[in-house]
Amino acid sequence: MTDMRMRKKSELPTKLCLQCDRPFAWRKKWEKVWNDVKYCSDRCRQDSKRKT
Repeated sequence: MTDMRMRKKSELPTKLCLQCDRPFAWRKKWEKVWNDVKYCSDRCRQDSKRKT
């Protein structure tokens, strides 16, 4: 998904967070790294590193 301009929120791609299992939507700041995004927030990312 390279061109995300002018889309409705309901049309944006979503993923499930690996930590909390909640769905989260694509964000502009993740445009170039969307395939690498695994967590919905910094808190979930940090919590996942603490438990391993």
